[in-house]
Amino acid sequence: MAEVIRMPRMSDTMEEGNIVSWLKSEGDEVESGETLAEVETDKATMELDSYFDGVLLHIAVKEGPVPIDGIIAVIGEKGEDWKKAVEKAEAGSNGKGSDEAASTDQGPAEESEKEAEAPQTAAPAQQAGDDKRIKASPLARSMAREAGINLEAVSGSGDGGRIVKRDIEEAIEQKETTPQPAAAPAAPAAQPAKQETPAKEEPQVVPFAFSAGEANYEDRPISQMRKTIARRLSESKFTAPHFYLKREINMDKAVQLRERLKEVAPTKISFNDLVIKAVAAALRLHPAVNSSWLGDKIRFNKDVNIGVAVAVEEGLLVPVIRYADMKTLSQINVEVKELAGLAKKRKLQPDQMEGNTFTVSNLGMFGIEEFTGIINPPDSCILAVGSIIQKPIVKNGEIAIGNMMKVSLSCDHRVVDGATGAQFLQTVTEILEDPIRLLV
Repeated sequence: MAEVIRMPRMSDTMEEGNIVSWLKSEGDEVESGETLAEVETDKATMELDSYFDGVLLHIAVKEGPVPIDGIIAVIGEKGEDWKKAVEKAEAGSNGKGSDEAASTDQGPAEESEKEAEAPQTAAPAQQAGDDKRIKASPLARSMAREAGINLEAVSGSGDGGRIVKRDIEEAIEQKETTPQPAAAPAAPAAQPAKQETPAKEEPQVVPFAFSAGEANYEDRPISQMRKTIARRLSESKFTAPHFYLKREINMDKAVQLRERLKEVAPTKISFNDLVIKAVAAALRLHPAVNSSWLGDKIRFNKDVNIGVAVAVEEGLLVPVIRYADMKTLSQINVEVKELAGLAKKRKLQPDQMEGNTFTVSNLGMFGIEEFTGIINPPDSCILAVGSIIQKPIVKNGEIAIGNMMKVSLSCDHRVVDGATGAQFLQTVTEILEDPIRLLV
């Protein structure tokens, strides 16, 4: 019996998946556990595995976005009628199947009409180098696109001739080390009298050489990650009533402690690690801040799981440090580095980005002194951390130089009141201004 393959939900916030490439073709034999396709979700590019043995009878969507539960393929026995399986699946899902899957059930006349129209639209794409059938990883495709490399000219060293990152890197190196065609313009250099003339005219002409009607912009399609960021943060900003509490923290003792820790800790502890640990300790004392709004109830979370905002090329990912209050500074440091590295490679798994109860966003390393964050659902608060600035302060009645750090706590007023947020922020300040408390 033919089995219909639908787009699975690969993360808690996923609403659709973007099919990047198929690793199997129609007519290929498939075993349970084999990878069928690569799918881009709102958080990562993941492999879609088969749960069935058989033959890949039909691919409903070659490339592009597919909603959750949308039909993407059919697996069954060789020669089996896959159209009946699609019709039955669509009838059982209230007509929510994939548009492409529905379009395949058409008469010969309709198919011939499509084929007659195809050369008008498909030919230009093929002339530009249609690489849809070329086996290549998403990273390799992205690198090739940025470097202007045609995948058809690259030999794959991966499984089954698949093009991977190292193949594109080699192609880029070859492209850079063989720039002979660029030597062609050197021919006019043999005319010394004319060589200086273009040089004098160039500054006058080039900056203003605009073609009539030429568009001075570039449109780029929105990635699944950016779509999700836009949707979730818009919902958060315009649904949760935000209010903001700000403090300036004296980090003198934290700076001294960090210097001491460098001598004894197995890893290089960062100020961000100190902030995460201080926040985790404070959440234990203020459970109302470690809570979530669920519409008809407020959930007080017993575990302290800190989301750490990580900037990546296409947006922002928030890996989660679980049980942060129970971990040492060294453990937090190692875990943050590992998860941040996976985030930048888009290799994070869904379970590594779920379950956060509070979020820390630190832009201090970019020289940002102060900012406010938008709450990351389902959290009720997010702490925005700025850079440590040396500035004059009054200490013991005298002016001295202090290491000051500004923080801003964004709160969901449906869950956290002003006094509750202020008390939490006071505790965080006290811990960071006397960080020896983190070690007891």
